[in-house]
Amino acid sequence: MKRRDLLALGAGALAGFPARALPQTVRMPRVRRTVRLGRTNLQVSDISFGSASTTDPAVVRHAFDRGVNYFDTAESYRWGGAEEAFGEALAPVRNQVIIATKTKAGATDTRRDMMKALEGSLRRLRTDRIDVYFNHAVDDVARMRNPEWREFTDLARRQGKIRFRGMSGHGGELVRCIDYALDQDLVDVVLAAYSFAQDPSFADKLRHTFHWAAIQPGIPRVLEKARRKDVGVLAMKTLMGGRMNDLRPFEQSGGSFSQAALRWVLSSPNVDAALISMTSVQEVDEYLGASGAARVSARDLDLLARYAEARVGSYCLPGCGACAESCPAGVPIAEVLRTRMYAVDYADPVLARHEYAALEADAGACLSCTGQPCLGACPATVPIAAFTRQAAAMLS
Repeated sequence: MKRRDLLALGAGALAGFPARALPQTVRMPRVRRTVRLGRTNLQVSDISFGSASTTDPAVVRHAFDRGVNYFDTAESYRWGGAEEAFGEALAPVRNQVIIATKTKAGATDTRRDMMKALEGSLRRLRTDRIDVYFNHAVDDVARMRNPEWREFTDLARRQGKIRFRGMSGHGGELVRCIDYALDQDLVDVVLAAYSFAQDPSFADKLRHTFHWAAIQPGIPRVLEKARRKDVGVLAMKTLMGGRMNDLRPFEQSGGSFSQAALRWVLSSPNVDAALISMTSVQEVDEYLGASGAARVSARDLDLLARYAEARVGSYCLPGCGACAESCPAGVPIAEVLRTRMYAVDYADPVLARHEYAALEADAGACLSCTGQPCLGACPATVPIAAFTRQAAAMLS
């Protein structure tokens, strides 16, 4: 027993309480490290708040109280409700936090369209400026090539409505889109899907289980390219589907699957911070248990390997794109599977239905299809037809 613990027990006895009844000192989870977000020079918490599934201001404030200072949302999240929750929770502490939001600026959208979207976000967020404004879910280079995006962001910066601009993405064209944005100096920050399952070295070690070569092997290259250009890099979709309870029997204190996955991302030299959806105070505290990580342990790697093996055949890897041309009816398979993931794995039917309704084409054609056209199209052995039919039945 350490001397200070002995003294504490003595103090408890003197106060008239049984020593065993004294509460033990608990190390409260909180942000342990802030990092420079590329050339923005913003100092951001290494574990940062994503709000795709959050409309509760109390959860937002809890994260702030635990030291989180980077808060990310989008105009489309919860039909604007996520931005409104940020506005309610963060307006009193606006100068102590960094707020990012997003809009889907299309290939033919005008500056007026984009400015209208920005003004709406500013109202809902109760602020006069956005720290980082993203072109959201970019999977088509034409969206970044649209000269209106550059001209709009230049104008918004001059007006003081945004400070920095970026792009986010998780689709099959992500590498090409990031390459173009970096080459044309269109971004100060990149928000990209990146997890242990997308790392070539990790996949190679488990090839006997995965039966595939590295998915989208260009991701590490473009993230390194961003680092060389001093563009900030944020990682999202870090939990490979987010089914955190699958590994509870194998977890120990300070060693949950989610913490291992976050530590893996934070140990990358090409990632500044991890962005993750937080929907409860319990999730905030669990995720912050990974803050300050500089490396992954052997126990972490074992948890990640167990999880990856458990998810083989049930998880659609972001950015793979192998199934893209397999459907004669034009069903966007990967996007449909993403919406199914929100419903089944995230247990968030509201987000799932919202994202499914926003698809340009849905999975209705799958309900009357034999399933033969896409059979074998997935290198990860996901049963495409069964999953897309399920999505159509659940989410239409």
